[in-house]
Amino acid sequence: MALPLSSRCALVGGSTQGIGRAVAEALAAQGATVTLLARNETTLREVAAALPIPAGQTHDYLVADFDAPSHLAEVVQAYLATHANGFQILVNNTGGPAGGPLLDAPIDALLIAFNQHVICNHLLAQAVVPGMRAAGFGRIINIVSTSVKIPLAGLGVSNTIRGAVASWAKTLANELGPHGITVNNVLPGATLTQRHTSLIEKKTAQTGQTTAAIEADMLKAIPARRFGLAEDVAAAVAFLASPAAGYITGTSVPVDGGRTGTL
Repeated sequence: MALPLSSRCALVGGSTQGIGRAVAEALAAQGATVTLLARNETTLREVAAALPIPAGQTHDYLVADFDAPSHLAEVVQAYLATHANGFQILVNNTGGPAGGPLLDAPIDALLIAFNQHVICNHLLAQAVVPGMRAAGFGRIINIVSTSVKIPLAGLGVSNTIRGAVASWAKTLANELGPHGITVNNVLPGATLTQRHTSLIEKKTAQTGQTTAAIEADMLKAIPARRFGLAEDVAAAVAFLASPAAGYITGTSVPVDGGRTGTL
């Protein structure tokens, strides 16, 4: 059976765990050749070896840290210099900033988050877009947050930076549309990942409530009455990466069980 992404190469950030790993698995299952991008080489090697491998496909990985944007760009540029096919799919994904009130955030926290999310996304796009233009096909998909639509309490730095990513993406979508390249954001809601666990643990320590009580309150706000899975987010990414989503660009798609209170 022909797979919709069998002729495409994908670069997936933060792909050794959580949403990033689920995205890599979903794209590989649809036939894409996947290059993982993260900082832990041992885990990268393990994840790459476990990806679905259709006939004639070889997955790869790149070691780089989103805390070092210039080095990240150098690593990707060096790879592209020896891989003529380039990448037709870019999934921008990395860990979110720590929680806390915005006014209490040190300037360094804002600068670090801006570098990790906006600057790294921008450098990666600059690296891969020439190849996408040459192919007449490109998909840039950013894993962001529902805070793009409604800021989330206690996530001041994240709310600020996610908004910047969304505006960056919309601007880029307008510029790249004529070249057959789409740019979209996927907005996970409360999703069962390590970040979800760490935020719950922090709230437990701050309030004295039990984990069960905090999660029960959170579930009341989710019409689907369950937390999301990384695979739920990955399914949305796989669709946006496919030829079927060619007329969808410049938009943000919540994957949140209906929690976000806006259309």
